[in-house]
Amino acid sequence: MTSNVISLVSIGAHPTSGRPRRAEQDARAVELGLQLAGDKLQVLHAGNIAEPTLRSYLGMGLAQLQVLEQPPGSDALPVLSEYLRDAGAQVVLTGSQAETGEGSGMLPYLLAEQLGWPLIVGLAQVESIEAGVAHVLQALPRGQRRRLKVRLPFLATVDNAAPKPRQSAYGPAQRGELAAHEVEIEQDELFTGAQLHPAKPRPKRLKVIKAKSGADRMKAATAKASGGGGQVLKGVSPEAGAEAILKLLIEEGVVR
Repeated sequence: MTSNVISLVSIGAHPTSGRPRRAEQDARAVELGLQLAGDKLQVLHAGNIAEPTLRSYLGMGLAQLQVLEQPPGSDALPVLSEYLRDAGAQVVLTGSQAETGEGSGMLPYLLAEQLGWPLIVGLAQVESIEAGVAHVLQALPRGQRRRLKVRLPFLATVDNAAPKPRQSAYGPAQRGELAAHEVEIEQDELFTGAQLHPAKPRPKRLKVIKAKSGADRMKAATAKASGGGGQVLKGVSPEAGAEAILKLLIEEGVVR
């Protein structure tokens, strides 16, 4: 499996502190790329070459990391697609969603569309690459796998079921080279004109009892409600009833 493999990486953020770090799924993309191509793997980043976090990828054993120099707010899509075409990439690995910035998860889809390549979502393993055809495993819910056959070139987003990334070592991180490439800068007008807000927490799910048989469903329907905190309203006006229901939904976190 010596096809031209390129892994795309971005700057991640710690979920609690928000401090910059290597992105978890991007690191898995690098790990999978190393297993496929070894020291022939190319790793590519579009952004600021002075970002110290990039060296944490070099610390995984990379001799070099290619950086398409862009200021914040630039559109990475056109420069990435141009580089991948010129480099003759056959397999491109990415994370499914960036941990910083817009984080829409749309880049792999837009990149595959612009290149005209097939896209595999949730790649867990590449079993073999022979005669221009790759046999891969796609991760499915509940630990299931789907075996797929895809022609090269293709782009894939790496799932958390992919191999766990190796630790980043300080020595290789400092010895590795960050290779800068000058590219044409295009502003991402959609992103720069948008206002970013913290995501709202998802509403609390109501408890759903899963029943496999008719007897289980009957038992669930006739079982006494747990908690004993219910309230029966009798002889109240529609307004009072609606107010009580709304209060309960707010307490349960269904309505905010």
